[in-house]
Amino acid sequence: MKLATKLIHAGAEPDPSTGAVMTPIYQTSTFVQTAPGQHQGYEYARSQNPTRFALERAFAEIENGKYGLAFSSGVAATDAVIKLLQPGDEVIAASDMYGGTYRLFTKVFEKFGIKFHYVNMQQADNIVPFINSNTKLVWTETPTNPLMSIVDIAAIAAITQKHSILLCVDNTFASPYLQNPLDLGADIVMHSATKYLGGHSDVIQGALMMNDTALRDQLYFIQKSCGAVPGPQDCFLVLRGIKTLHLRMQRHCENGEQVARYLRNHPKVGKVYWCGFEDHPNYHIAKKQMRDFGGMLSFELKDTSIEAANKVLSSTRIFALAESLGGVESLINHPATMTHASIPREERLKNGLSDCLIRLSVGVEDVEDLIADLEQAIG
Repeated sequence: MKLATKLIHAGAEPDPSTGAVMTPIYQTSTFVQTAPGQHQGYEYARSQNPTRFALERAFAEIENGKYGLAFSSGVAATDAVIKLLQPGDEVIAASDMYGGTYRLFTKVFEKFGIKFHYVNMQQADNIVPFINSNTKLVWTETPTNPLMSIVDIAAIAAITQKHSILLCVDNTFASPYLQNPLDLGADIVMHSATKYLGGHSDVIQGALMMNDTALRDQLYFIQKSCGAVPGPQDCFLVLRGIKTLHLRMQRHCENGEQVARYLRNHPKVGKVYWCGFEDHPNYHIAKKQMRDFGGMLSFELKDTSIEAANKVLSSTRIFALAESLGGVESLINHPATMTHASIPREERLKNGLSDCLIRLSVGVEDVEDLIADLEQAIG
């Protein structure tokens, strides 16, 4: 199937009992058995649920994978991947990444004896000096949150495969519409399905996609045993969201480009981070591994004071000041005090995340209204 057809039909089959076109919401905690161990494939809803299984089939299909798993949040999906490891194992992680991932790694898993190395992965070879016999996982995201750094997935995969190291790619910012890391050599793809896959800011959910059967079985065991599963209503909402991903992402990309170019030409804006600019670091890689450049971008004013940034953050009327991203509505965010507040200030500054950085999730509204809103807010 072509991409749009796949997104609409992934995981969906008419309900065999009624012929319903849309997957039913199986709002049940348990399933009857005709005798001990004799059932129709479903025993208990933490382990199996028909609505969730339909979504997991869809997850696999849209990332060109064999298997998908749904979790109660993106962080829960990340948590499951790290639970593949043991005390003494080491992880090479991108230095520029979502603050919640950094918090999970540093505040939770370091206490259990897992060591993390934070590396700038804009050059794939940067990870090589950190590889040793204990290295079991490389964790990266591209484009990164919030500096829009681009990582060459195929180049990183070539290194991890050579050393028999798992590679997990957070594909949340790109979505399967723009990029498919499994096709580029990744072992696991992670999404915060809360964002573009759901697309309407009404659900919290995470996803993992993979090809290897043994890896899927390990992650399913963790999912079932640790219990961070989404409810059937949430699964229904994400199934519905996936059906319009291509339509929404096309408008996100169109609006994102116009907003990025507007900001770059604004006399009061100092720097714009958007991976579609030809002078953006690793633009050539983004152009090679992505179908378009998305609706996520960040910028800094020439006046780098916190007061100037706060004025903009508090003055927009269409861009809502809120955490999260990827919904149909446009959001404005201050990473230093919101999504990345868990990262120590000195670490943020070292990675290039300034206190005055403003992040935009450009929605699907009329772009003229979005630009006018930024115009009046920046002044």
